Amino acid sequence: MGKIDNSRRARKKPTAAKAAGPAAARGARMTDVARLAEVSIMTVSRALRHPAVVDPETLKRIHGAINATGYLPNRIAGSLASQRSNIVGLVVPSLRNSLFAETVKGVADTLGADFDLMIADSGYVLDGEETAVAAFLSQRVCGIVLHNTKHTPRTRRLIQSAGIPCVETGNLVRRPIDMVASFSNRKAAFEMTAFLVGKGYRRIAFVSLPLRDNDRARERQSGYLQALKQFGLPVDRRIVLESTPGLRGGAHALIELMKVRPKIEAVFLTGDVLATGALLEANRNGWLVPDTIAIAGSDDNELQECVSPALTSLRFPRYDIGCTAASMLLNRISGNLPAAHIVDLGFQIIPRQST
Repeated sequence: MGKIDNSRRARKKPTAAKAAGPAAARGARMTDVARLAEVSIMTVSRALRHPAVVDPETLKRIHGAINATGYLPNRIAGSLASQRSNIVGLVVPSLRNSLFAETVKGVADTLGADFDLMIADSGYVLDGEETAVAAFLSQRVCGIVLHNTKHTPRTRRLIQSAGIPCVETGNLVRRPIDMVASFSNRKAAFEMTAFLVGKGYRRIAFVSLPLRDNDRARERQSGYLQALKQFGLPVDRRIVLESTPGLRGGAHALIELMKVRPKIEAVFLTGDVLATGALLEANRNGWLVPDTIAIAGSDDNELQECVSPALTSLRFPRYDIGCTAASMLLNRISGNLPAAHIVDLGFQIIPRQST
């Protein structure tokens, strides 16, 4: 009887638990993940950086191997090698304004655990945005989301020179730096003014934030004026106001408007806080809404629904805007072109008791 050559026996593949043991003891490496998933180190690296371009079954095996070995990707080392981090930068005009919270959440939810989100407050000034963008680029961010659609020349140059994807979200501009996901402020203001005209109001006042360095406010005023012209209504510049932000700003604007003769019949305030401030001031003075003065707002939220009377308002899909902006970035980061570089997510008019 011949002897059995043990060296030629078929060798079983190591189980995940056994394979993970030595790796866990010394700290798992990418080579351990590649060995367990039966792929090359290059494929593991690609799966970590650009998962969308890796075969789904292969990606599943790689993630299983990562879980089994306890491998933690070294993002710092990866950023040094690629000159890019897994960080996305987001600049909003104010972190104190809840208006931007839904967009931030949409971006964060869509980026998920594979990317970190760095948020900066520009303080409603273009120079503040420029400073934030420069700081982001020094951290080698892989993409940027901006609320503003008007920028300093240097901000534009910095982003374009960096060669990273950028999505603007505050207004549906025709010529974005790179991509835009938003709605038309001009069209929204036009439609709200047309809605008020359709309700029978003719002396319609308009209140916005200051127009300087704020293309969104300018676009909204332009839509209001366009609607008056289209419906053959005269423009009275005494009832077209710019206001400081906040409840007091809306209240003060309404006080000034109520002094004008002939009397105004309705006022469209292009902000949730402005409109709420005006409504509270009307209630305080005993000006019946909408009998004495109709009030319409913008950026609809729970507050405008719960005040009395509930405010007619424009509703913008800010969460969806954040999700779409992040998806557009991720497509570009993965090397794919988005279906469109200008995405219009529209708006709604929410009629309530204030008009």
